Amino acid sequence: MNTYIAFVRGINVGGNNSLPMKELVAILEDTGAQEIKTYIQSGNAVFQSAEKNPSQFAKKLAAQIRKRHGFEPYVHIIEVEAIRKAIAENPFPEAESDPSSLHLGFLAFRPKSPDLEKLSSLKKKSERFHLGDGVFYLHAPEGVGRSKLAASSEKLLGVPMTDRNLRTVCKVMEMAGE
Repeated sequence: MNTYIAFVRGINVGGNNSLPMKELVAILEDTGAQEIKTYIQSGNAVFQSAEKNPSQFAKKLAAQIRKRHGFEPYVHIIEVEAIRKAIAENPFPEAESDPSSLHLGFLAFRPKSPDLEKLSSLKKKSERFHLGDGVFYLHAPEGVGRSKLAASSEKLLGVPMTDRNLRTVCKVMEMAGE
């Protein structure tokens, strides 16, 4: 069995795309997952699966959510080792003292032609970013809610991504037994 972490994007936000965590657990179970644990209501799950292809599993999970709830969220399933590596390669270690200010955007695949110049032009003086291997790091001490950089990063990278703050990433790793 492999341990995976699922990040389901855009659920339970502002009353839209409602997916109770109990239902997410049921859908994961129906798609073959075991030992499922969820964290907060924003679509974070740790689970065991015999599945060898995380992206195929993500597609199955998204399709089941669409079938049962009428919307198909972006689902990113990541191996524990990839998250461990993302944490270890954090280019802004000083931001770890405020883990809600550091965001890790997990990328579906490597961007072919990210517009880093445009991203740089959008950042506030207090913001920093780094495009790593499979992860877009964003340090936003003033928060991401009004950040033009945060709002435009997926489009300018040209790659689907789901973002979690470092606090959440560390919590799911703790749940994974790391």
